[in-house]
Amino acid sequence: MIPRTWLLAGLLLLQTGLALASTTVAFINPGKADEPYWLGASQAMQAAARSLDLQLEVLYAERDPARALQLGREIAARAQRPDYVVLVNEKGTLVENARVLGAVGIKTFAAFSGLLPQERERWAPRKGLPLLLGSLEPHAQDAGYLTARALIQQALATRQGKGRLQMLAIGGDRSTPVSIQRNEGLRRALAEQPEVELVQQAFADWRRDLAAETMAGMLTRHPQARLLWTGSDLMALGAMEAIEAAGQSPARDWHIASINTSKAAMQAVLDGRLKALAGGHFLAGAWALVMLYDYEHGRDFADEGLMLERPMFMLFDKAAAQRMLARFGGEMPALDFRPYSKALNPRLKQYRFDTETLLKARP
Repeated sequence: MIPRTWLLAGLLLLQTGLALASTTVAFINPGKADEPYWLGASQAMQAAARSLDLQLEVLYAERDPARALQLGREIAARAQRPDYVVLVNEKGTLVENARVLGAVGIKTFAAFSGLLPQERERWAPRKGLPLLLGSLEPHAQDAGYLTARALIQQALATRQGKGRLQMLAIGGDRSTPVSIQRNEGLRRALAEQPEVELVQQAFADWRRDLAAETMAGMLTRHPQARLLWTGSDLMALGAMEAIEAAGQSPARDWHIASINTSKAAMQAVLDGRLKALAGGHFLAGAWALVMLYDYEHGRDFADEGLMLERPMFMLFDKAAAQRMLARFGGEMPALDFRPYSKALNPRLKQYRFDTETLLKARP
C-alpha cells in the first residue's frame, strides 16, 4: 500500500503542475500605471483572465515607445516565457516587438491598435509576421463621430443668434491608428453639418498638461469658439483647466465632448462640463483574451478574419454615467467573459463583443 504521505505529496505535485500549465499572457501596456484609461484597460484584462483561468502579467511602458520595445526584448530574453504577448501599436512599436518576440517562438496579438495601413501588406499577421496571430481594434471612428455629432446637435439646439458656430479640436497624436480614426469620425460629423466650422485642430500627445497649454493658446487665437472636441478625457480635463483660467465656465460657456470612461470624465458628464462622452473600448484587451483563450483551446478566430475591427463604443448620458460610477467607481468588479467564448459555447458562430450588455450585467 502506498503511504498516505506519498499520496498527499503526489497530489500536491499534480496540483502544482496544473497551475504551472495554465496559459500565460503578458500585456505590454503603452500607458502609465496611474493613467486612468490604461489602468482600466489592464483591470478589465485581469477580470477577463480570472474569468477564463488565464495568468496575466501587465508591464507598463509609461508612454515611452523605447521602453515598450525594451520590454519586448526583455520578455524574449527570459528563460520562462509567456505563451502569448498582447501588444499595442502605439507610436509604431507593433512590428518590431512582434518580430523580436516571434524570433524566439512567442505568439503575439495586437489589441486596441493594429497594423497601420502602410504596414499591412508587408507585415500581415501569420504571413510577414508568422507568429502575430491577428488583431482586434475598436471601431475608433465611431468614437469621434458619435461624440462630435452629439456635441454639434446640442450646440445647435441651444445656440443664440445666427451664423456658423466655431469648433476647436485637440487630438491625441498624428500617427497612432486610434487617433487617426477618431479624427476621421470628427470630420465625418462635421461634413454632415455645415453650420459648424472647425477653426483649429491641435495635438496634445494624450497629455493633460499639454492639452491645457494648447487650449490656452487656442483661446487667444479663437475667442469666438465655444465648441471643443477632444480625443481623450485627460485632454478634455486639461483643456477645461485653461478655460477656467481664462475666466470662463466649461459647463455654462462651452459645449465639450470627449472619449474614455474615467471617474473624472463620468463626473464631468454629471456636472455638465462634458456634453458628450463615449467609451467602452477599454475592454478591447479583455475581448482579445477571449480570442486567445479560444485559439489556445482549438477554436481559431481566423474564420472571422485576422484583423478584426468591432463596434465597442456607447454614448454616456447622465443616467449612464451615474450607473457606471455606481458599479465601476471603486475596484473593477467581477466580469463574466465566458458567455463570449466560442470554445466554451460551441453554438456561438460569431463574436459579439457587446460592451453595454457586459457592463450592465451582474455577476
